[in-house]
Amino acid sequence: MGSVARLRNPDLWEAVATAIIRQVIRAGQARKLHREFCRRFGDVIALSGETDLHTFPSAQRVITLSDDDFTISGMSFKRKPLRHAATAFLTHGRSWMDLSPSVLAKELQTVSGIGPWSAGAAVADWSNDWALYPYADLAVRTWARHANPHHHWANDEPTFGRQWRRVTGDNLATYTLLTLAYGTQQAGAV
Repeated sequence: MGSVARLRNPDLWEAVATAIIRQVIRAGQARKLHREFCRRFGDVIALSGETDLHTFPSAQRVITLSDDDFTISGMSFKRKPLRHAATAFLTHGRSWMDLSPSVLAKELQTVSGIGPWSAGAAVADWSNDWALYPYADLAVRTWARHANPHHHWANDEPTFGRQWRRVTGDNLATYTLLTLAYGTQQAGAV
């Protein structure tokens, strides 16, 4: 695969919101919704003939969006959890940034609509601590099978999680990140 670099998301709010958008939908669909939401409601970073770049809308902006705004951007299903997260971020965001990643993952789960998967994914994205990523999720299971098809990987999440911990040992974060990077590379090639 060559060299792999993964830049952490410096914006905790965007990491949380992106994890919410990614809940229960395919990665490709989540990317499409994320881009559309940014295009409609984010600030413009750069405009060009080929690509317009927009930031993710701020927490303040998200709480001002109407129900129709969420609907026209395909995000009506994500409206409530994004609003809850935006409200919580505006109240606690500064103090959250001072927490250790493991404590932050627990704290995020007190917000309605943020469960263990979303909290772990958001904190891994923001902190670059990939040991906190929900490493038994479908993406890791899928790409571990592709990366090493000769290994007998468990199909169910709990068994795979135990197996992944055993196989990766002290390198859980590294192997999880590399497997996700491998998947991103493979998905981009399709």
